[in-house]
Amino acid sequence: MLIRPAQASDADHLVRFINMAADDLPLHFWKKSVGPDGDPLALGRERAARETGSFSYRNAWLAEVEGAAAACLLGYPAAMEPEPIAPDTPPLFVPLIELENLAPGSWYLNVLATYPAHRGRGLGSALLADAEEVARQAGRRSISLIAADTHQDALRLYRARGFAEVARRAVVKEDWAVDASEWILFTRSL
Repeated sequence: MLIRPAQASDADHLVRFINMAADDLPLHFWKKSVGPDGDPLALGRERAARETGSFSYRNAWLAEVEGAAAACLLGYPAAMEPEPIAPDTPPLFVPLIELENLAPGSWYLNVLATYPAHRGRGLGSALLADAEEVARQAGRRSISLIAADTHQDALRLYRARGFAEVARRAVVKEDWAVDASEWILFTRSL
């Protein structure tokens, strides 16, 4: 296994990992953004290939197995102070922002995902260890992440790696088809 920084050319993988980690919430949002005639995956790839922004490839690392992308870590330093929630924020995102605001100054691990064929091989643990080093280099003293209550394997991994549950918020579904009922914020001191 090799862990390497993502490149703009990895945008197609990043879109898949981002959607896996969030039960297709990004895809749902992109569909609404581009309308019925647009290509939501193209919008996702465009966002992932950007030089800036939270979902930029510059905030991502890939774990490769035999030269192929197998897992992804995407994260960045959270704001030092809680940020107000804009009145026009889509309701689907409000509980996530509320939870993010409970961990100001942390290094926010937004995406940790592994392709199904590579699960159970320690890639998630290796990427979490890598995240700790990235967070330290960024001068952060903690890592935060949000997981859905239905991601049982991920929840076990986070707890085994020393992450503690901080808070929960109800998932706002609107017309997004998802089984999850709660978002859970976890943090871990470094």
